[in-house]
Amino acid sequence: MKVVIVGGGFGGLRLARQLNNKAGFEVILIDKFNYHQFQPLFYQVATAGLDASNISFPLRKVFQKSKNVRIRLAELKKVVAAENKVITDTEEIPYDVLVLATGADTNFFGNKNLEQHAFPMKSTVEALQIRHRLLQLFEDAHAIQNKEELQRLMNIVVVGGGPTGVEVSGALAEMKKYVLPKDYPELDFSQMNIYLLEGAGKTLVAMSEKSSTQSQQYLSKLGVTVMTNTLVKDYDGKEVLLQDGNTIPAATVIWAAGIKGNIPAGFDQSLIARGNRIKTDRYCRVQGYNNIYALGDLAYMETPKYPNSHPQVAPVAIQQADMLASNLVLIEKKSDLSRQYEFEYNDKGSMATVGRNLAVVDVPKPKLHFGGFIAWLIWMGLHLMLILGVKNRFFVFSNWLYNYFTYDQNLRLIFKEFNKPVNK
Repeated sequence: MKVVIVGGGFGGLRLARQLNNKAGFEVILIDKFNYHQFQPLFYQVATAGLDASNISFPLRKVFQKSKNVRIRLAELKKVVAAENKVITDTEEIPYDVLVLATGADTNFFGNKNLEQHAFPMKSTVEALQIRHRLLQLFEDAHAIQNKEELQRLMNIVVVGGGPTGVEVSGALAEMKKYVLPKDYPELDFSQMNIYLLEGAGKTLVAMSEKSSTQSQQYLSKLGVTVMTNTLVKDYDGKEVLLQDGNTIPAATVIWAAGIKGNIPAGFDQSLIARGNRIKTDRYCRVQGYNNIYALGDLAYMETPKYPNSHPQVAPVAIQQADMLASNLVLIEKKSDLSRQYEFEYNDKGSMATVGRNLAVVDVPKPKLHFGGFIAWLIWMGLHLMLILGVKNRFFVFSNWLYNYFTYDQNLRLIFKEFNKPVNK
């Protein structure tokens, strides 16, 4: 069975590993990057807490000893279901089974100004762009004489009060408190403002009331201005226009307010559900197809427990990949297809960190809530286990340990491309 998997994220990589060296399978894993990205720690790359290489792992290294998994560095352009093939920017690849695990991208909700001026954080490259932006702004600040312009530069707006928004706001607040005053003594960082804007009435909407309340308390303690029930209408690169007509001058806006599925060309509009996700059945099969599947953030699957589909988090993608691997083995062996597994998400809990010794954790069964230092240790332990590679885990843990005791990090580097001299 020739299985083509598009996407090397949590779902696609997990499925490829489950089928690795399984008899009867030939697997091709396609991704536009040659590495797996650990998305939960993008915010630490953006705030100079971790190096990009610490949370990225080469896909080819994962499968160095594989006899049946091959990697293709390419971008999917179109699915031609009638001919059982995909078209990438480099070649056409036939398949027996196609698995789409292309994940999700930033959703600017059609606002072109936001798309042009705000900074998304859905890839390692985008996280590095935010890091470069922040550091360059402070390098430029000492030369600015105009007080209004300087204040605009010192204001950072984070839009979206989910885990990403909460975590990056907390990390920025800790930079402001412990690091930036030492790096830039000529600047008055008491004038630096970090705003977290959330359209709902609380942060961490998907988590418990306790977690929402605690996260706001932690952020306020760190000096973040949390503004709930606040919608962003527009941003021109200089001022954030709010729905109520108020404005916030800001040179930097980090957008963490929404995501949309990456659906390739070749599918009918009727298959696309809310959030630009593709409709599937309980086996992760794309509706109307027998040999095309969708996993993770891309899949829109309605179940009795989740009538509006599952949350777009890594555990969903991983569990769907495990189920699909088991079902594909049954199909390959031509076993009784009535034995196939239907997907049911086992929610083991959710968590978010705000800063050093500050985090929130919710466990559904038994119903438990943790906050503060214990929750922070749980958060660190789980994320260390999920990172690929012993070397990456070692460096991440070392960086965290160094940062914890020194209140500092040495990754605040600006890499520029200088013009080469012209030989005459």
